[in-house]
Amino acid sequence: MTSLTEKRAPRTQDEKRKTRGKTRRREHLTGWLFVGPFGVVFLAFLIAPLAYALYLSLFQKKLIGGTSFVLFDNYVKAFTDPSFLSGAWFVIRFALVAIPVQIAVALAMALILDAVTSLFTRFSRLMIFLPYAIPTVIGAVMWGFLYSRSFGPLTDVFGFFGATAPDFLSSNLIFYGLLNIVTWQWAGYYMIILYAALQGIDPTLYEAARMDGAGRWQVARRIKIPLIAPALILILVFSLIGTLQFFNEPQILRYLAAGTIGSDFTPNMYAYQQAFGLANFNYGSAISFALGGVVFVCVYAFLFFTRKRRSFL
Repeated sequence: MTSLTEKRAPRTQDEKRKTRGKTRRREHLTGWLFVGPFGVVFLAFLIAPLAYALYLSLFQKKLIGGTSFVLFDNYVKAFTDPSFLSGAWFVIRFALVAIPVQIAVALAMALILDAVTSLFTRFSRLMIFLPYAIPTVIGAVMWGFLYSRSFGPLTDVFGFFGATAPDFLSSNLIFYGLLNIVTWQWAGYYMIILYAALQGIDPTLYEAARMDGAGRWQVARRIKIPLIAPALILILVFSLIGTLQFFNEPQILRYLAAGTIGSDFTPNMYAYQQAFGLANFNYGSAISFALGGVVFVCVYAFLFFTRKRRSFL
């Protein structure tokens, strides 16, 4: 009997292995069935267009000679093109100002809403977040109306006090006009992220700090801000990527700010003009990928810097 049992034991183990294998295959198949629709959409509407755009960027179409393979000539042209470089320099300067302003406004609002508990806290969060829910195009058109010196309300308001309204659509003030729109649009979204991070902090830390004599400002500076550093880094990356790809707001205001915003105001606008205005899809694709390379380098450098120091604070 013992010998028969010992002979049957391997069969039982083999059967268990086969059963486990079938179960795992069934689970894998079920997982792929859930992921499959997203995978198809992801490949069809993101990977395939990117691959085709990359393919186009390696060619050049001429009136004489037709389309020819030029490898990286379009990229070399882009990084020596004054229009692309001026647009890239503008968005870099804009990012250096807009990102700190947006983060400062969002952090201040999040700290205030976290410290103040009243019946109007939820309503305040909703009102601050509301501009993000408004489509970018509608927001840009609205601010273009407010900025207009012809039919905007600023002219009447300043005129009531005998002053001249600032022209935020002029070449001297368009930078600040766009800065105001971007801050209004995104600060509420960043505030929600920071507020959620603040809500995850253990309240006993605040009680211990107060017992040691810390005030509200010290609690915010020494406890709250350092503990939400990962959330701050997250929104910094989001704002860096979004600012370097600046397009919607200047593209809409271009038709209201006569002569102030050109077709090469930002790299994305320049790529759009090359591709859909001049039908130069090859060079437009190269500009887009060149801008993508700039964004990747900037984000990677920032993440590497913060990783080496564990925090930027």
